[in-house]
Amino acid sequence: MNIQRALITAASPSQRTLPLQSLIDRDGVRKTALATILDEVTAAGIEEVGVVICPGDQPAYEAAAGAHAARLRFIEQPSPLGYGHAVRCGRSFTDNAPFLLLVADHLYVSAADRGCAAQLLEVAAAEACAVSAVQPTHESKIIRYGTVGGRLVVGRPGLYEIEDLMEKPTPTEAEQHLIVPGLRAGHFLCFFGMHVLTPTVMEILEDLLRAESDPRRVPLTQALRVLAERERYLAAELQGRRFDIAEKYGLLTAQLALALEGADRAEVLAGLVELLASGRAR
Repeated sequence: MNIQRALITAASPSQRTLPLQSLIDRDGVRKTALATILDEVTAAGIEEVGVVICPGDQPAYEAAAGAHAARLRFIEQPSPLGYGHAVRCGRSFTDNAPFLLLVADHLYVSAADRGCAAQLLEVAAAEACAVSAVQPTHESKIIRYGTVGGRLVVGRPGLYEIEDLMEKPTPTEAEQHLIVPGLRAGHFLCFFGMHVLTPTVMEILEDLLRAESDPRRVPLTQALRVLAERERYLAAELQGRRFDIAEKYGLLTAQLALALEGADRAEVLAGLVELLASGRAR
């Protein structure tokens, strides 16, 4: 599977400014969250990137993209009609080919010598099918994420055949439908915010949106559930962690994770120790 294009969704009204916020990357360079995501995509070998935005946001996103701006194609979602609709807006850009899909409010810290997107593309190429990255997540947080159930692929640790999906389930719903053998008790496989998808997903979204009077009732997860019925569809645990900067303290947590993996680790640790010591002294 040859993936040449990435689609990034950034049109949610409640989260559209998150990718414009600044942080310090592993090399000690100040850049926006959007530029950090684009670094991830570029390191995976993808040069063509489409960004789904709200009308009027293009100038701000061009500025936030920095050196990446010239190679971006901006796609407007005319109205805030949900995530499934936002992905469907990118159909002309993905052009009937498989593509990498990311959300603009997640950052990634890899624990391997390759970035998380590069790891996912490698799995998709080896398996020649759609693959969603997942992360074991405590049941207290699964209400925020799409969650999958399935079984391990024989001989492939961390790779799962998807059998069911739910959008933001309750812990009770997850226990009833989304148990994955081998996970720690109270943990479920939640989406990582990164997928390699086939053109079939765009066809499914088209059909679902046409049949639904309110597009906001068509989450991407609904289309992925149909995909699992039509094609081989896998979930893969990557060597790395996702950080949802839309969460409370999410950007702070992502910043700390980047800093502790970077060149200034010792300085950051010293600062944290000093901060903790001064807090105890009070």
